[in-house]
Amino acid sequence: MSQPELVELKDSVYKDPRPKEHFDRFHERTRTHRPNFVYEVVRIVTSLVAWTFFRARNVHPEKVPAVGPVILAPNHFSFLDHFFLAVPLRRKVHFMAKSQLFKPPMEKVYSPGGVFPVRRGFADEEAFTTAVTILDRGDTMAMYAEGGRSRTGELSAKPRRGIGRLALLSGAPVVPVAIVGSSHVRNWKRLQFPKVTVHYGEPFATNASRRRRATRNRPRPTPSSRRSVRSTTRRRRPARPPEPRPRRGAPCRGRTARSRRPRPAPPHPPTPRS
Repeated sequence: MSQPELVELKDSVYKDPRPKEHFDRFHERTRTHRPNFVYEVVRIVTSLVAWTFFRARNVHPEKVPAVGPVILAPNHFSFLDHFFLAVPLRRKVHFMAKSQLFKPPMEKVYSPGGVFPVRRGFADEEAFTTAVTILDRGDTMAMYAEGGRSRTGELSAKPRRGIGRLALLSGAPVVPVAIVGSSHVRNWKRLQFPKVTVHYGEPFATNASRRRRATRNRPRPTPSSRRSVRSTTRRRRPARPPEPRPRRGAPCRGRTARSRRPRPAPPHPPTPRS
């Protein structure tokens, strides 16, 4: 059975003319506040839509760490992908969204719901600062590996470098996520509702990310100092820890605590009467 044709997406504006200062309040709110009740309201509504119309199914959501910082890296086919992604998770997920979405009245929903803007058409360092702040306080961050939505319904052959940069800056592990079936969600106007399945992969972290996580508040080591530490550690590491020798007079290991207790002295025989 052939797949139905995709509805054409609207032409996207790849540069936001509004100044950087216009988005500072959204970044400030995300850096200082977690998502509030708006997140829960939107989650309840979108959960009903996902389960009723798209028969959304989730595979291994328990692989997402329950505590600590984590980066979710899904593919991006539909405007509902962030809802499909976050519905089965008990943790509140922050999202990085294109700045064109932050217009009245929806900006009153996005910002309290944990969404912050990335200014399109510019190298937006504020967006990365906000994302690292979220991960530093131990929250969950979602970032699409392909950037924008796929217009063809196929995976992009050139993923963006933002996830790798964010992982190195924060030291947080990355959970790859595959959203299958959402490419045809845009056909809902034709009353076509495909089945959507979300697969959560095993979290992973590079060695550089682990080191950055462990030494975040310390001065960054130079390459020569890292090589010196590795060589010193390799030379001084024993092949096998030596077995401790028992002290003279000490009880052997095989004896139990009960056997090491002092035995009571035998009772004295009765003295004969004269």
